[in-house]
Amino acid sequence: MTAYAELRAQLETLTTEAFRPELAEIDRLSTLDIARTMNAEDATVPAAVAAQLPRIAAAIDAIAERMARGGRLVYAGAGTAGRMGVLDASECPPTFNTDPADVVGLIAGGPSAMVKAVEGAEDSPQLAADDLAALRIGPDDTVIGISASGRTPYAIGAVTAARDRGALTVGLSCNAGSALAAAADHGIEVVVGPELLTGSTRLKAGTAQKLVLNLISTITMIRLGKTYGNLMVDMRSSNEKLRARARRIVALATGAPDEEIEAALTATGGEVKNAILVVLGEVDGPAAAELLAASRGHLRAALVRARTR
Repeated sequence: MTAYAELRAQLETLTTEAFRPELAEIDRLSTLDIARTMNAEDATVPAAVAAQLPRIAAAIDAIAERMARGGRLVYAGAGTAGRMGVLDASECPPTFNTDPADVVGLIAGGPSAMVKAVEGAEDSPQLAADDLAALRIGPDDTVIGISASGRTPYAIGAVTAARDRGALTVGLSCNAGSALAAAADHGIEVVVGPELLTGSTRLKAGTAQKLVLNLISTITMIRLGKTYGNLMVDMRSSNEKLRARARRIVALATGAPDEEIEAALTATGGEVKNAILVVLGEVDGPAAAELLAASRGHLRAALVRARTR
C-alpha cells in the first residue's frame, strides 16, 4: 500500500472526515436554509464538550498546580487547531496580565502559518520536538496537543517530546480512540461528528476546540487568583477603553465612590487588584502589594490578611 493510500484509509476511519450523503445537495438549498442547517449543527457542539467536562476539569487542576509553581502552558497544533491555540494564548496577557511567556501557542510552520499554510509542517513530529526544545520545556510545564483528527504528527510529536521532558501533557482531539489522546497524560476527545462540509474541521471541531481552550485557560486563571469572583482584576489597562473598564471593575468590587477609586488606582499605579485591596482592606499602596505577594496574588486571601493585621 502506498503512503497516500494508507493515509486515505486512515482518514476514512475518522468521524471528523465522514461523508454525509443527506447533505450532498446542500448547495441547492436557499441561503437561509443552509444557515439554519449549519446553525443546527453548531448547536450540538456544547453537548459534546459537556460529555468531556470531568476530563477537562482534571486536566485544569493538574495544569493550575504546575503553573502555581511557575510552570508554563503551551499549546501545539497545526492549521486551524494551531491557530486556536495561538489565539487563546494571545488573549491571556490582556485578560489576566500574564507574561507572554507564561501561555504560549505553537503552530506548525511558525508564526507565518497563522495566515498562510506551511505545507508539510504538520507532518513533522521532529519539528514539534525542536519547537519545544527551543522553549526548554520542563517538569513544571504543560503541553496541550490540539488536533481535530487526533492523528496529526506535529501535535502527537509535541505531546511525546513533552512527556520525554517530564512535562504534563494533554491531548485534545475530536475523534474517539485517537492516537493523540493515547499519547497524553490527559486525553480529551470531543466527538462532534461529521462536518457540514466533509472534512472541514474549522467548523464544529474548531468550535469545540475554542470552547475547550476557553475552559482551560479561564478556569486555570481563576484557580491562580487572576479573578475576584467574576471580575477580571488582573486585566491590563493598555488603552482608554480598558482604563474605563478598570475603574468599573474597582467600582463593582468595592462600591466605592469615584474619588476613592481614582485615589486607590493612583496609589497602586493603576493595578486593579491592588486598588481593590486598598479600598476594601483599608491599606496603602505598598502594603497592598506586600499582602498580595504574600498571598501569591490571591485577592481573597490578601483581604483576610489585611483584616487580621
